[in-house]
Amino acid sequence: MTDPELVHLDFDGGIATVTLDSPNNRNALSQQLVSELTDRMNTAAATADIRAVVLSHTGTTFSAGADLSEASTGPMTGTASGLLALIRTIVDLPLPVLARVDGNVRAGGVGLLGACDVVVAGPRSTFAITEARLGLAAAVISVSVLPRIDARSASRYYLTGATFDAAEAQRIGLVTLAADDVDAALATLTADLLKASPQGLIESKRIANRGVREAIERYGDEMVDLSARLFASEEAHEGMTAFLDRRPPRWTA
Repeated sequence: MTDPELVHLDFDGGIATVTLDSPNNRNALSQQLVSELTDRMNTAAATADIRAVVLSHTGTTFSAGADLSEASTGPMTGTASGLLALIRTIVDLPLPVLARVDGNVRAGGVGLLGACDVVVAGPRSTFAITEARLGLAAAVISVSVLPRIDARSASRYYLTGATFDAAEAQRIGLVTLAADDVDAALATLTADLLKASPQGLIESKRIANRGVREAIERYGDEMVDLSARLFASEEAHEGMTAFLDRRPPRWTA
C-alpha cells in the first residue's frame, strides 16, 4: 500500500505552490516528507514558465522539526544528510522561494525558513529553536539560520528554546514580513517578482544567498556529523522520550 502524499504541488499564473500536508504529526520532517519536498521543489524548478515557488502548509503548524518517532528508533545520519540536501536545494533553486507561514514553527522548521528567500508570517505564527531542551543542538539548520539572524538573538534563542512571535522573528531577521493578512502580502510580493526577468531573479538570488551558500559548503558536513552524534546520545534519548511521553526530562528543575 502506497503511503499518502505528504507534500502537494500546484501551479497557478506562473507561481508554484508547494504545500506541507502532514498535520497529524505537525508536518514533522520525516524522511518521506523531506524526500517529497525536495522532489516537489526540483519539479517546480523544471517546469516551464514558473517564476517563483510559495512554500505553505496545512494545519496549525508549519513544521515541528524532526520526526522524533523516527529519531528515537534509529540512526539519524541519513535524515540529517537529507535535511542538509533539502536546505541546499531551496537555497540553490533557480527560482525565488517564498514561505507562507501562519502557524507554529519549531526546530528544523526554522531551518526551512532560513533557506527561503522571503518569509511572510501571519498573526498565528510562533517560533522556537527547541533542540537544546531535548539534549540536542540546532546543528544542520544553523547553516541557513545563522546567516539570517543577528548573533545576540541566535545566542538567546538557541540556548533558551524560548518561543517568540512574528514581530520578533522579523526583528531578528528570521522573517521578512510579519503581516496581519498573509495572502495579501504574498500577492504583492509575487506581483513584484513577476515584473523581474528570469535571469535577473536567478543572479540576484545567487548574490543575496552568498552567505548561506558559503555556510553550507563550509559547515554542512560537520553539522551533519554533530547532529547524528547528538541524536545517538543517551541524553538526547531521554529528551526525546520525555517529549513523546509528555513529561519533563530528568534534568528539568
